[in-house]
Amino acid sequence: MTLKQKPKKDINEDFDQKKSKERLLVLHNDDYHTFDYVIDALVEICNHDLIQAEQCTLLIHYNGKCDVKKGSFSYLRPMKRALTQKDLKATID
Repeated sequence: MTLKQKPKKDINEDFDQKKSKERLLVLHNDDYHTFDYVIDALVEICNHDLIQAEQCTLLIHYNGKCDVKKGSFSYLRPMKRALTQKDLKATID
């Protein structure tokens, strides 16, 4: 390879870089809020339908946490703030 030639890019490398930029909004379990409170928050903030919100709430209860939304950091940050303003524990992983 000469200095002017660039190495060929691996297609999987581009895919991995794009995929790595995706984050997860994770909602964690607590002992304070009711199922209905968390379900309402997921419907209102994350635009879940009722069944999806109920399933996430059960996963949070039994597993301690659940990925409730996937996307870029800038997309997830307002949802995380809104969930924490409702006194729920949310993180972006």
